[in-house]
Amino acid sequence: MSRIGKKPVTISSGVKITLANGSIAVKGPKGELSYSIPRGITVQQGGSGEVTVSRASDERTQRALHGLVRSLIANMVKGVTDGFTKTLEVIGVGYGAKIQGKQLMLSVGYSEPVPIPIPDDIKIAEPKTANIAMTGIGSVPVTTLVITGIDKQHVGQFAATVRAVKPPEPYKGKGIKYIDEVVRRKAGKAMAGAE
Repeated sequence: MSRIGKKPVTISSGVKITLANGSIAVKGPKGELSYSIPRGITVQQGGSGEVTVSRASDERTQRALHGLVRSLIANMVKGVTDGFTKTLEVIGVGYGAKIQGKQLMLSVGYSEPVPIPIPDDIKIAEPKTANIAMTGIGSVPVTTLVITGIDKQHVGQFAATVRAVKPPEPYKGKGIKYIDEVVRRKAGKAMAGAE
């Protein structure tokens, strides 16, 4: 039995679960999410405010789906109650981000700002810029982007799309990175010649 799959999902107060026609819908204070349950996986709602997931057989695909479905349901419950957040930093002189209508405009060293359409289920807080001291290069402006939403996959995918516009480079650390991402720095030619 899958160790993740057999753990019941606790339903928070204010969250409503609806099981119908092979799909599950989760409604909470922040919104509503739904998911089609794969064949061979059974989802049952208990009277004690818990949802349990079980599988029909011990086939490899069924075992893999068992834990996956349980994790997806747990993420749906967390999403409609608390939501998910990804924080990115845009680092570099002349680099920045601003919101224009339904687009995120990124100025990251290209001749034109790069527009990224913001999906309806994603919210971005107004970007904030501050100067941060970095080793070796002094004070650098850093713009912080806070991306929130109720669907964990959509929030993560949008953050990855934004980061892919200009991933951080290893010499000066310029680019777009996750706030908790560690960029391995390399010594440049000037440092190599000084040894």
